[in-house]
Amino acid sequence: MIAAISGRSLAAAARRAGYRPLVADLFCDCDTVALSERTARLSGSISQGIDCEKIIGILSRLMGDEKPAALLYGSGFERQPEVIDALGRVFPLAGNSADTVRAIKDPANLSQLCRSLDIPHPAIQFSLPEKPEGWLTKLGGGAGGSHVRPVATMPALPGYYFQKRMSGRSISALFLAQNGAARIIGVSRQWSSPSPTSPFRYGGAVRLMRFDRQKKMQMGCWLDKLTRHCGLVGLCSADFIDGSEGLHLIEINPRPGATLDIFDTDSAPLLIEHLRAVRGERIEVPVYRGAAAAAIAYTSRSISCFPDVKWPNLTADHQRPGSALGPGDPVCTVLAHARSASAAERAVKRRVNQVAQHWKEEFQ
Repeated sequence: MIAAISGRSLAAAARRAGYRPLVADLFCDCDTVALSERTARLSGSISQGIDCEKIIGILSRLMGDEKPAALLYGSGFERQPEVIDALGRVFPLAGNSADTVRAIKDPANLSQLCRSLDIPHPAIQFSLPEKPEGWLTKLGGGAGGSHVRPVATMPALPGYYFQKRMSGRSISALFLAQNGAARIIGVSRQWSSPSPTSPFRYGGAVRLMRFDRQKKMQMGCWLDKLTRHCGLVGLCSADFIDGSEGLHLIEINPRPGATLDIFDTDSAPLLIEHLRAVRGERIEVPVYRGAAAAAIAYTSRSISCFPDVKWPNLTADHQRPGSALGPGDPVCTVLAHARSASAAERAVKRRVNQVAQHWKEEFQ
């Protein structure tokens, strides 16, 4: 059973691992329904997260007479970790505990942890910087990059904090945590898809075939420390900035994240390894050939009633006919594979542009 803002990638991973997924998310889009044994609609929004007041009842009805092997949660719970505790009292939770999520997603706690463990991490503060240039404002527990703004363009709001901006490449490491150790599955490079209101909105990621060995060892050392101190288990990801000042850890996502699409394959079903890690069983890290990329195609304008369209190949997260979209909402996910990371990135960005052109023609 899966609960998330969007459960499609987890549902696909569950199918690859040989399971029949029961999925509750905000969208119940076409391919999520096709992948799932049953689906249920959660209330909430991308910006505000999942409305958790009724979630146990929704999941109980979704479960029916089934006995799920596990409940996997995706994005949407970082700002309400107490809900994870509540879910764990009712369902067989396979993921990080609420205490672990609190420890790793609280900005002040993570900053303090990084100082104590000698892990480079951008300076943060909770009062407005005297010189706002070079600072970002972020929502504690936020995801997807849409909540990140330059300080000069956004006033201080409840739940937000300030973080020093670091220059460099955005790098993410997908890893399996178990028994106080982190094993890196792979490294990806990410990029943004800026909009007028969200300059750091998540754009996509490409799985790298090669990454500096010393830097990867350094990341692994830091993730080992955080895994031991916070009790991380299962599939998690860590975001870094790789710049002229070296690597800096930005944040930890204590759950399967946005790069699952480019690492999970038929020959390497990662949810099997996730469940093994949670249960304390022996885990294996897959070896990959070639590169894969995934990117989000967003709409730039409102769509009051999404049409019933023929979706291009290598797309996912398909909108249901009749859906209403606002400017900046995601339309679908676009995928690409190639022999090199640069070729895969070029291919997926080209396909995003082709999809955008496709929508223009559909709505003429």
